[in-house]
Amino acid sequence: MTRLLDCPARVRAVPSPGMALPTLLSAGLLAAASVAPGLAAQEILVSGGTVVTSEGRFAADVRVRDGTIVEIGTGLAAGAGARTIDATGLLVMPGGVDPHVHLGGSRRDDYRTGSQAALAGGITTISNFAFPAGGRTLAQAIEREAALIREQAIADVILHAGINDPATQEGQMTTLAAETGQTSTKIFMVRTVFDAEVPDYMATMDAAGGAGIMTMVHCEDGPILARAVAELTAAGRTSLEYFPDSRPVVGEVVATQRAVAMAEATGAPIYAVHVSSEGALRVLQDARERGLSVFVETRPIYLHFTRERFEGPDRGLYVGQPPLRGQRDQDALWAGIASGSVHVLGTDHVAYLREEKMDPSQTISRHRAGLNNLQVVRPMLWSEGVVQGRISEERFVAVTSTNAAKLFGLYPRKGTVAVGSDADIVLWDPGETRTIRDEDMFSGTGFSVYSGWEVTGWPVMTLRRGEVVYEGGEILAGAGSGELLRRGRWQAP
Repeated sequence: MTRLLDCPARVRAVPSPGMALPTLLSAGLLAAASVAPGLAAQEILVSGGTVVTSEGRFAADVRVRDGTIVEIGTGLAAGAGARTIDATGLLVMPGGVDPHVHLGGSRRDDYRTGSQAALAGGITTISNFAFPAGGRTLAQAIEREAALIREQAIADVILHAGINDPATQEGQMTTLAAETGQTSTKIFMVRTVFDAEVPDYMATMDAAGGAGIMTMVHCEDGPILARAVAELTAAGRTSLEYFPDSRPVVGEVVATQRAVAMAEATGAPIYAVHVSSEGALRVLQDARERGLSVFVETRPIYLHFTRERFEGPDRGLYVGQPPLRGQRDQDALWAGIASGSVHVLGTDHVAYLREEKMDPSQTISRHRAGLNNLQVVRPMLWSEGVVQGRISEERFVAVTSTNAAKLFGLYPRKGTVAVGSDADIVLWDPGETRTIRDEDMFSGTGFSVYSGWEVTGWPVMTLRRGEVVYEGGEILAGAGSGELLRRGRWQAP
């Protein structure tokens, strides 16, 4: 089991006054006893911390009973037999919600290892995509993934139905939520057949909007990218050094303009995934100013790296779609998070081994795109965002938890610390400084692209539905304890 060797013992278990003396254990043993699968304490009191939500911060105790937050106030007393967790000096925040994760298949993370990485990073709800194959329906694709979730997941999970045959899948929109409890789909504008199927995609988007379903859109224009690749290939520039040039900003901007036009024509809401450039962001900001239901996600690699990474020998580690952009684009995305025009920070987590990412045979047209990011996305954003004064604590919670919970039909069950919400709680030490190390990663990749970065602000304990599932550098819950969540209609943040 992976351990974070330098994790401090900031959180301690305190016995309630009514607990019999023979039952008193050391903090570590009490924690282990409290979180064995199926043995989570019925009542937990998180005492002395500072609650931070997307709306503000305040000193308060939080009482959890049977997995739900039942009381928030000051000076709360623990009930008989309750576990009290001293959160003095810590922030009490909602668990993260990451709506953009890729698990399973040929990737190195499944629902188990992906959950472990997420929980260690303060994320309690993850996601995946369910694409039907062989004439199967969207509901059947979701049930296929649901079976794996029941076996493997530790974090809670939502699923997005992947649209790959819009002509037949339009008719499934009206029953998708009722049959599966899932209320989001995804389309890829970059697909080579997309242009030929635009009418079917628009009809599917229209039907989804009418059914209260959010459409996620990968905005890159296939013909523009194909032309760029052809020109680079003709010039003999096929190595990954030229990867950013093979997927130019104009391809993202044009696709984003088309996606906005489709949303405007149909009246359907859209969620633009992994927005990487100032140009695409400006298109989306303009659409929102005109009153369209258009929402924006970016991902961490665009906040922490620029295209100069492709000039170095380890360029393969940074391949993603869209690629890393320039400093001006990065600055625009940080400003968008601060202003609220970027709504969600989603990892687009994809797990490959280091040697797979560094495979020297990769080219601009044949490569392994994606980075693993679940474990460090929140610490990195806190350190580079809150600590550096770029964003507030409240904005941190909004873009890593609350906004995604609202957009994907989970709020207020998830995404906040409030009476009646699931007790998905992260105890956060805002001053802890730690160096990211490969050996501390729970992901099946065994490494982090941020290894060696000194980061301030870390989770020290994670509760999922009232069960302590991460503490002291260890995952304390078993595979299969996570749930596939049923969801409602999207809400605007």
